[in-house]
Amino acid sequence: MIARIWSGESPLWLLLLPLSWLYGLVSGAIRLCYRLGIKKAWRAPVPVVIVGNLTAGGNGKTPVVIWLVEQLRQRGVRVGVVSRGYGGKAERYPLVLDQQTTTEQAGDEPVLIYQRTGAPVAVSPVRSDAVKALLAAHDLQLIVTDDGLQHYRLARDKEIVVIDGMRRFGNGWWLPAGPMRERASRLRSVDAVITNGGEARAGEIPMRLQPGLAVNLKSGERRPVNALPAVVAMAGIGHPPRFFQTLTDCGVALEKRVALADHQALSYPQVSGFIQPGQTLVMTEKDAVKCRAFADDSWWYLPVDAHLEGDKPERLLQDLLTLVR
Repeated sequence: MIARIWSGESPLWLLLLPLSWLYGLVSGAIRLCYRLGIKKAWRAPVPVVIVGNLTAGGNGKTPVVIWLVEQLRQRGVRVGVVSRGYGGKAERYPLVLDQQTTTEQAGDEPVLIYQRTGAPVAVSPVRSDAVKALLAAHDLQLIVTDDGLQHYRLARDKEIVVIDGMRRFGNGWWLPAGPMRERASRLRSVDAVITNGGEARAGEIPMRLQPGLAVNLKSGERRPVNALPAVVAMAGIGHPPRFFQTLTDCGVALEKRVALADHQALSYPQVSGFIQPGQTLVMTEKDAVKCRAFADDSWWYLPVDAHLEGDKPERLLQDLLTLVR
């Protein structure tokens, strides 16, 4: 239902317009206070790069963060990541992740980024506290923030926005009548726009999510996903249909699709109930970090990597290297 409202297909969005106007007024006033210096943003002693969204829901932001961290580390940059840690409930903040940190403590996306990249990661509702904790624990040259475009309490040196090339901005209205956290005009003030799927427009960087081999949660075995029998797909991400379409594009004939809420907590009785004997469960890597501790032999996940096209990604990286220097 929410997808139909935000796309404009359902006229119910008209009933929500007063709340959207209020949302836009409050969010605009907050940004204006920081721009005028009425409120002061904290500036880190190292460059800060924001990777964020203009819309609610999954746009492919986390794969971009992973791509950015991996590219910078390959070029010798000591980089760390901070996040709000949405869905996690740590005993204290800021929390610097280690091998024992669970998704219940830090949230699924920070744990995924930490496990994929090996880069230092910290979470806190106050992102400046997470930055301070990382700099106290590690000798870093640059900080990437996973989300936080609208978190103006943290000063930033570069802003990167990821948009869904298929859905783009829906009906264009602020939450809750539409998907927008800020209006599309905000793109004029950011440093780079990365478009995930669909057709990139002038000035945008095209991106595709490229799947790898499916990985068994229990054994670590890797296998082409289209070689797995009787696949049931499970996705607890911002936009589950994208994952289902990825599997279909890989040649998988899905027996069942299970769409879950983003950041939803998972348990063995719940997940095991999605499949029958003889079926194979294939989930997103984001779900896998929550299920690995209690996985069955027939549970697999499909990792995806961001592939940015053209010469603009290299120019973006060179700009970041200049910041570090």
